[in-house]
Amino acid sequence: MEMAINSSSSSSSFSLINPKTPLLTKQLFGSSLALSSFPNTSKTTPTLSLRCRRSRFSFHSPIKCSVSTETSTTGTRSQLMRRGDVRNIAIVAHVDHGKTTLVDAMLRQSKVFRDNQFVQERIMDSNDLERERGITILSKNTSITYKDTKINIIDTPGHSDFGGEVERILNMVEGVLLVVDSVEGPMPQTRFVLKKALEFGHAVVVVVNKIDRPSARPDFVINSTFELFIELNATDEQCDFQSIYASGIKGKAGLSPDDLAEDLGPLFEAIMRCIPGPRIEKDGALQMLATNIEYDEHKGRIAIGRVHAGILQKGMDVRVCTSEDSCRFGRISELFVYEKFSRVPATKVEAGDICAVCGIEDIQIGETIADKASGKPLPSIKVEEPTVKMAFSINTSPFVGREGKYVTSRNLRDRLFRELERNLAMKVEEGETADTFVVSGRGTLHITILIENMRREGYEFMVGPPKGHQQKGR
Repeated sequence: MEMAINSSSSSSSFSLINPKTPLLTKQLFGSSLALSSFPNTSKTTPTLSLRCRRSRFSFHSPIKCSVSTETSTTGTRSQLMRRGDVRNIAIVAHVDHGKTTLVDAMLRQSKVFRDNQFVQERIMDSNDLERERGITILSKNTSITYKDTKINIIDTPGHSDFGGEVERILNMVEGVLLVVDSVEGPMPQTRFVLKKALEFGHAVVVVVNKIDRPSARPDFVINSTFELFIELNATDEQCDFQSIYASGIKGKAGLSPDDLAEDLGPLFEAIMRCIPGPRIEKDGALQMLATNIEYDEHKGRIAIGRVHAGILQKGMDVRVCTSEDSCRFGRISELFVYEKFSRVPATKVEAGDICAVCGIEDIQIGETIADKASGKPLPSIKVEEPTVKMAFSINTSPFVGREGKYVTSRNLRDRLFRELERNLAMKVEEGETADTFVVSGRGTLHITILIENMRREGYEFMVGPPKGHQQKGR
């Protein structure tokens, strides 16, 4: 149910409104908790966006979401506009709160797969190591179409050790689906990803997942999430978030935990209403920020990112910039967009859409693909510093060479520095000897995944114990 304030008299009174209406209404939350948790001062008391009712026969207005679409434009980029036919969203959450399962349901209900097609569980976890461990390690792109609107969806890792993946991805989207378990509520990684999303000013839709669990406590989860918004210094508009209750494994969602629809329709409607379209400079000079890098044996390096301004075309000559003083030239040999569950060749991509670019062999994450004549670089991607380091060295035991085929320091060095091309949160430094390298990451699991991948690729080496990483300047 919803709460509303009756403002017809000087003393405000609460009344209950029946939310059963075909219009998408706002699920309000934590009012008594929020009002009693802060002193009664104008500076610290949070403003709750409770709907005001002046008569008995009031009507429900459309929801107001966490970030208004009518935001001001800067003077240097005065021709900014919103695309209404595209939504770019990232799904973020703590580990094992059901992000990938929810994406599976969204893909199935959007008719991405044939009715008779066999689809394995957690289809987005395509990496062997991801399927074995049951966690998402790498962020992945897909897209669906809902009511003639293309929704680009990015599935992100839930473990804090892979937070660098989340930080990069937030540069490509305008909003996030914050998935929270209906029993556990907000967890440490929930706090981390929400903090980053709020810093970017993104719109947030809170999805209380696994609502079908017998021990579900949706009221506690919503109130805890609201408290988390307050602790992270969210604005009043950001605190006024839309909440959706869902069961990813059953493919159901609703505005009330006790009244779920037969599909994910309410979730799709919330995305359309609450997540704004990308802000673009359609007639401006080309700008695309390389946010992710993939490698293909035939196509070489593939840069993935969102076109911020202009139009990107196949065969186009471009400028690749790290900064205004460091630029080089290249040509786009192939161009792809994401449709359903695959990459589809395209001849051009307009500003606001997410695409994959081939032809620039030395492109790095954080570089800008810009117009050859007048393009300027976008701000580079920044991620938090590593916290743990381990020493990697060649195997010096008597049994060297029995399990791997890459055993020399040159092999080890090339592989470690190649990892830095796509793993921004990791750092590699020269060790005390020529055969030793110090690898720093966001946690032990972050480095453990690298070790396991290298072992499966045929590398043989030794590692030292994990140690705390002393950040520079401290």
